[in-house]
Amino acid sequence: MKKIIALFIIILMITPWTCYPVFAGTIDVSAASAVVMDTVTGRVIYEKNAHQKRSMASTTKIMTAIVALEKGNLDDIVKTSAKAAHVEGSSIWLEEGEKQRLEDLIYGLMLSSGNDAAIAIAEHIGGSVEEFAKMMTQKAKDIGAIHTSFKNPNGLDEDGHYTTAYDLALITRYALKNKKFAEIVKTEKKKIPWEGHKWDRLLENHNKLLKTYEGCDGVKTGYTKKTGRCLVSSATRNGWQVVAVTLNAPNDWEDHKKMLDYAFNKYKLQTICEEGDLMKTLPVLGGKKDKISLVASSTVSLPLIEGEKDKIEIKYEVPDSVTAPVNYGQKVGKIDIYLEETKCASIPLISIDNVERRDWKLSFEKIAKNWMMMFANKDLILKNLFD
Repeated sequence: MKKIIALFIIILMITPWTCYPVFAGTIDVSAASAVVMDTVTGRVIYEKNAHQKRSMASTTKIMTAIVALEKGNLDDIVKTSAKAAHVEGSSIWLEEGEKQRLEDLIYGLMLSSGNDAAIAIAEHIGGSVEEFAKMMTQKAKDIGAIHTSFKNPNGLDEDGHYTTAYDLALITRYALKNKKFAEIVKTEKKKIPWEGHKWDRLLENHNKLLKTYEGCDGVKTGYTKKTGRCLVSSATRNGWQVVAVTLNAPNDWEDHKKMLDYAFNKYKLQTICEEGDLMKTLPVLGGKKDKISLVASSTVSLPLIEGEKDKIEIKYEVPDSVTAPVNYGQKVGKIDIYLEETKCASIPLISIDNVERRDWKLSFEKIAKNWMMMFANKDLILKNLFD
């Protein structure tokens, strides 16, 4: 039962809410493409050309990191190849033949944007850059980022390497559910070993919003001359986390402050139902109890603007009745939560009752025994009736 509930919660987390914002266009950003997304439901809070395909520079490494975290072991020892050591662009100065723990390479990937770390990780996990890129693309499709294609793990410009602001938000939303990923991307500084030197490498996070924006907790910068400035950020306030994405944004830092402020000022996280709330009762057939109580399996909170909560509709998908036995914690149908025509969330309903099956053999024997007693005493019964 716990596995079933966990599966529904995962589905809730990865299924995007494609309702577009009421106030889209009320802020002006420099980005060619942009989006702000709620990390819980996937609701789009703000968008600008969010579905246009564009290259994404080193924000690529968000997917590199999540594939590495899911497919590798953090204590794996990774040997740096000549290809990794000599890749162009940003670097943590890996040397050919150098060995590093996978965890330290992921820190180098996400804080210092090491292209060399990206290649070393890709070759270790996928066997080659090409195979790892295929793994990245497949993972994107699994997440729902169907307009994304990866050709490398570092984001250097290459034909066929692209995403959309919307897809990149989906990928980041998924990645932030990984506790290790979330820990890494909010780290400002980290020391990792440096073979052959008397001192360690000092990695410093390029994301200056971590220091300048209240509640910022990630995620990744990116730049190439051809692609322009790219940035993915996340921030949490009052328990609500949002992701902002800009592609080709000359003034990306200010764009993100505007976008995050817009989300936190216009929208508030509002609870629709809480875990354990009684949602419905159902009759039970063939049980020792006549009905069961169904409760919400988890809390549902949605980012809403003023007045939207009154438009929320809860639709039930439950049977007319259930047949005993019914177990405590058993899933019995679900609820779908809608804002106007948009499905926002879906969670299972669970029983908080145990209902055993009625023992029909004992019931029949009891009835038969009563009838036998009546016939055995029929003379007495008739006498009482007519006296």
